Amino acid sequence: MFAALKRNKYCQNAFAATVAASVFLVVIFSANCGYFGGQISDQRFRYAHTVAGLGREFVEPFGIAVRDGNIYVSDGGEGSIKKISSDGTVSVFASGFETPSDIAFDNNADLIVADSGSHSIKSVNTDGNVTTIAGKDGESGSADGDTTTARFNAPIGVAVMKDGRIYVADTYNDSIRLIQNGKVTTVASGLKSPNDITAYGEDLLIADTGNRRICLLDKSGSMQTLIGGDPIDGTSAFLDAAGLDRPSNIAVGTNGTIFIADANSIKAVEPSPLPLVATLIKNRRGYIDGSLKNARFNRISGFAVDENGSLLIADSDNQTVRILTADEKGKTASHEEIAKLRYTPEEFRKLQPPRWPYDPPQTKRDIAGTLGEVRGEVIAGEKDGVWFHNGLDIAGAYGETARFIRSEKVLDPNAAQNYGTLRELLRMPTIGYIHIRLGRNSDGVLFDDPRFQFTKGIDGKINDVRVPRGAKFEAGEAVGTLNPMNHVHLIAGRSGAEMNALAALELPDVADSTQPVIESVDFFDKNWSEVETEPGGNRIKLNLPVRVVVRAFDRMDGNPERRKLGVYRIGYKLLSAESSAAITEHTAFTMLSLPNAGDVRMIYAPKSHSGAKGVTIFNYIATNTVPSLLEGTDAAEGFIDAAALENGTYVLSVFAEDYFGNITKKEITVEINK
Repeated sequence: MFAALKRNKYCQNAFAATVAASVFLVVIFSANCGYFGGQISDQRFRYAHTVAGLGREFVEPFGIAVRDGNIYVSDGGEGSIKKISSDGTVSVFASGFETPSDIAFDNNADLIVADSGSHSIKSVNTDGNVTTIAGKDGESGSADGDTTTARFNAPIGVAVMKDGRIYVADTYNDSIRLIQNGKVTTVASGLKSPNDITAYGEDLLIADTGNRRICLLDKSGSMQTLIGGDPIDGTSAFLDAAGLDRPSNIAVGTNGTIFIADANSIKAVEPSPLPLVATLIKNRRGYIDGSLKNARFNRISGFAVDENGSLLIADSDNQTVRILTADEKGKTASHEEIAKLRYTPEEFRKLQPPRWPYDPPQTKRDIAGTLGEVRGEVIAGEKDGVWFHNGLDIAGAYGETARFIRSEKVLDPNAAQNYGTLRELLRMPTIGYIHIRLGRNSDGVLFDDPRFQFTKGIDGKINDVRVPRGAKFEAGEAVGTLNPMNHVHLIAGRSGAEMNALAALELPDVADSTQPVIESVDFFDKNWSEVETEPGGNRIKLNLPVRVVVRAFDRMDGNPERRKLGVYRIGYKLLSAESSAAITEHTAFTMLSLPNAGDVRMIYAPKSHSGAKGVTIFNYIATNTVPSLLEGTDAAEGFIDAAALENGTYVLSVFAEDYFGNITKKEITVEINK
């Protein structure tokens, strides 16, 4: 199969040159090569469905393998291997692992497991009995030799060849290891955090995650880049120019198609005279079943091809197993089922008692930012450049030690990101920590903590930090020190299900009696032209639909006067001036969990702005409706429509509320005169 790809490497490069030269030659050349365009022809991949997990059967599905009609899934969070029977029943097949990752069956029907948390490779027989076949439980290192003396460093990927050879992606040793005849040998190095490997005939495909490429290792030990490695053009369909982001998983279909999990996207390369990279699932985080053009995933960690040629997927942060298939009929997860997978704030609080991310652990700190605040500036007519703040900012001093607020173990193989930037972070399963110098102090001196693994470039300087999958941390241990942002940005909730940390954590001694501030209430027509109020701003005459924009902010007890926080809830009541009866009641949003990333401009009107620098302005559109991402409904524009009201006088009571129930109201007399 790969021979066809190698034979056409010249064809591929020549084709690229032809595109630049002449459209006429493109037509001729594409006809000769027999393939054109980055699309996949295999009709087995048309829909995404959910196979299992909606009943919370998995903590973190990761590796996946198929045998005799059953699906086997490693659960890294629970430390077990689960079996999904043909009737959909999920049961525990084997347990006692630390953090099991990739799995693959050998020729004896034993399941080979990369147990990242114990730094070992294990085997599970058909009765579920577990045996360590290479490495030593609980002891990391990098050593070849007999299987009992060899050492691994949180290995993640395994692959079993037809002749019985077992390959291991020794992820944090940046190498590929071979287990054969009672020995462990290193067969490839020079990789960076290889997450996955799979057999490709007699050769081996490698997801070289940190180097953004897919490599091929042949039986002789020769390795070459097959796909990616070029960060310049992420849209190119040509193999050697396809800009992969974070390729983490690979699988080979029954017809030789190569599948690649790249961040939250799925890409495919069919065997062809002119092989190109096609995108089956776009890189959009979420949970949506149905047609591939709409489907969304959240940290894909495992692939397997079933007996029908369909692609099974371990959708880790969605805690489910899903499938790409030709059949339109299949389980489509409803918004209600997806919402039940997520922790409620009450459930989240019961997991562990929280502490502040500094010492002393019970001493209250200044809250500097809350969930859902706009970041950047909303400019009329522009679509990009703004986003929702997804956590809770807790102020500290430059260089102060930041500490874990909960005991957790690392599950994401790429949990540490953005080294050396102001957004350096560590993403634990339920808590995220941002703006941290991970594992080192403000002078760059490294902590004496082997869980923070630093890498160096060819110049000998540190260029990255990794925290291996399976590494465990206790509440109160140091995560790092504050960078010049001078705060911990604390994320509460799993990735894709971020919650308001004030509700989810209830940090010690947090209380607030300070009311939000409403600075102004303004009215705009459908074209965003301002509708003037009478002098003083307390009365307005309307004969057309209007938007209501509330400029407001919150404060917390003890915060400095300059600190402006986002509010928890915005809305209004329209009352009869004569009877005070409510004609309309409307809540624009409740910031209990994060809204859809694309809805920033549905909450915030133009001129809204906040961030590390500049003036903070929150202009909330009180007439719109913006649900949280977990509610599964769409945001909608709204207006107060004079045409729907009888002529007369009304009172518009606008409110701004904080999480602690403090409410500020502003009333405006509205005269309808059509």
